[in-house]
Amino acid sequence: MNYAIKTEDLSKIYSMGEVEVEALKDVSIDIEKGEFVSIMGPSGSGKSTLMHLIGLLDDPSSGEITVDGTNTSSMTEDEKSEFRLEKIGFVFQFYSLLKGFNSLEQVYLPLTLDGVPDSEAKERAREALEKVGLSDRMKHSPDELSGGQRQRVAVARALAGEPEILLADESTSQLDTEVSEKMMQLYRDLAEQGQTVITVNHEKELGKEADRVIWLEDGELSEFPEK
Repeated sequence: MNYAIKTEDLSKIYSMGEVEVEALKDVSIDIEKGEFVSIMGPSGSGKSTLMHLIGLLDDPSSGEITVDGTNTSSMTEDEKSEFRLEKIGFVFQFYSLLKGFNSLEQVYLPLTLDGVPDSEAKERAREALEKVGLSDRMKHSPDELSGGQRQRVAVARALAGEPEILLADESTSQLDTEVSEKMMQLYRDLAEQGQTVITVNHEKELGKEADRVIWLEDGELSEFPEK
C-alpha cells in the first residue's frame, strides 16, 4: 500500500511540573496518498498533538512516524526541517498574512526566501492562486479580501511549496458555515487532484465531508459517534 503517513504505537507525554499528561496513547494510523482525512474529537482529545507529530513539528515520546515511505525517527532537527519543506505544507487557524503585501506577494515571497528563483516563485504562486480560485484577487491586499479569501491565500501559500501532504489545523474555525463548507470542498478538490489532505476539525458535519474521519477521545482512537 502506498501510504503518505503511517504511525505505529504513537504516544506523547507532556510533563507539567510533577504531573505527566498523556496526550496520545499508542495511536496507529495509515493515510493513503491522495486521501482526504479529517482528524476529529472533543476538546483536549489529542487532535492537534497528532497533527503536530505527523507534521514533524514535535517529537513523540514513543512510537514511529513514517512519511512518504521514510521513517523519521532517527532524523535530526535540521533533517526534519528540510524534510518538512520538501514534503509538507501547513495551513493554520490564523491566516498570518503580511500587511501591505498583495496575494501574489504573500505566496511567492516565502519561496524566494527558500532560494527559489524569482521568476519561478511568481509562476508557482500564480498557479497556486488559480488552483484555489483566486486568479482575480492576485493584486488585492488582505484588507481587501474576505475571511474565506484570506484563508485561500494561506492554502495557496502552502501549495506553492509543492508539498505532497497538506496539513490544515482548524483552518475553518474562524469562518462562517457557508465559507467553511467551501473550504472543505476546496480540500476535496485538491485530494481529487492527487494531493494528500489532512485536516483537524471541531465540527462533525464539516469533518464528515472528508473521505474518512479519524476520531480521537482522551488521546486514543475511537469510533466516530453518529450523534
